[in-house]
Amino acid sequence: MKWSSTVSTEPDLEDAIVEAVSRVRQVLGQPPDLAAVFVSEHHRSGYDALPGELVRRLGARVVIGCSAGGVIGGGREVEQEPGVSLTAAILPGVELAGFHVADVEELTQPAWRRQLDRLSAAPDFLLLADPFTFDVETLIRGLDAGFPASAKVGGLASGGQQSGENVLYLSGKAHRAGCVGVALAGDVRVDTLVAQGCRPIGEPMFVTRRQGNVLFGLDGRPPLEVLQGIYAGLDRRDQERFRHSLFVGLVMREKSEVYRQGDFLIRNIVGLDAERGTLAVGAAVSEGTVVQFHLRDAATSAADLEEILSQLAPEQRSATRGSLLFSCLGRGRHLYGRADHDTDAFRRHLGDVPLGGFFCNGEIGPVHGTTFLHGYTSSFGLFRSRDRGSR
Repeated sequence: MKWSSTVSTEPDLEDAIVEAVSRVRQVLGQPPDLAAVFVSEHHRSGYDALPGELVRRLGARVVIGCSAGGVIGGGREVEQEPGVSLTAAILPGVELAGFHVADVEELTQPAWRRQLDRLSAAPDFLLLADPFTFDVETLIRGLDAGFPASAKVGGLASGGQQSGENVLYLSGKAHRAGCVGVALAGDVRVDTLVAQGCRPIGEPMFVTRRQGNVLFGLDGRPPLEVLQGIYAGLDRRDQERFRHSLFVGLVMREKSEVYRQGDFLIRNIVGLDAERGTLAVGAAVSEGTVVQFHLRDAATSAADLEEILSQLAPEQRSATRGSLLFSCLGRGRHLYGRADHDTDAFRRHLGDVPLGGFFCNGEIGPVHGTTFLHGYTSSFGLFRSRDRGSR
């Protein structure tokens, strides 16, 4: 298994493709099996011509990609300027099945499943979807049900502001709606990391009364009363963060005496009823669920990413041959005030592993074995040869 990743900032799209392909081919020495391409909105006029030109010049067996608000390639993050990211791999012993799904209704049709049944083993999945035209959460729930031990990682296309403005690529074709994906089976394993960038405040509490996604009781108290108590105990800096960067975390593991940052699924607070003291959150919640409030800021996000990367097992670090990063548009320069923050952290922990990706409208990755669509996260897919005798 061999990977290469690069990024071109040439303002002319054809020049950018030529430069990126040349660099990748120089490292790989032959046409790759898989290529992932991400193109900034500055090249919008050439979106539809890109896949054919790339396939012709690169000769990859499967190409997947999409439009992007910012691109990541060669361990660099390119934002607010023209960019084409190209990451490619030679994957001996790996079966690839690319697919385009225009609507989630297609998932119930036999043709969809037959594409995956041709593979010799349960695959891992790389997924890219258009946020305006496709219900990706239904897709990932279905994939979790059908392939519970498989990794699913990816992101939502960005750069467009409405339906039809984003583009998805699968080999030589450009699609303006739906979802594209690649199933990978055989001698490949995809490890996933999701850095949600939050830290807990207050204490874990049980949901004692709720209706749908509206919380009426936390440990028997109105949520607004709970929040007022938490706010009063914070220092001035955290009180300021509380006003604009408050989230709720849902515990995603079995009952425990101690919960850590990675044990929570972070979700938005979408409404507050001061009169009733209730709180609406961006997830369906059951009574008995343990929740804890969280704050997000640059320092917290940086510390969370460092913690997640430091937890990689030594054998994962040494065996990883390539990686894709799906990072929220709200991270990068917007959050940290400088470029390359997350890619620099990755390199500190994994060295010169080729790293590509893009800044997304939503990130796909698992928390405690269940796949979710996230916001404000960095979701990594780490690619290595499969350990013999593992799942």
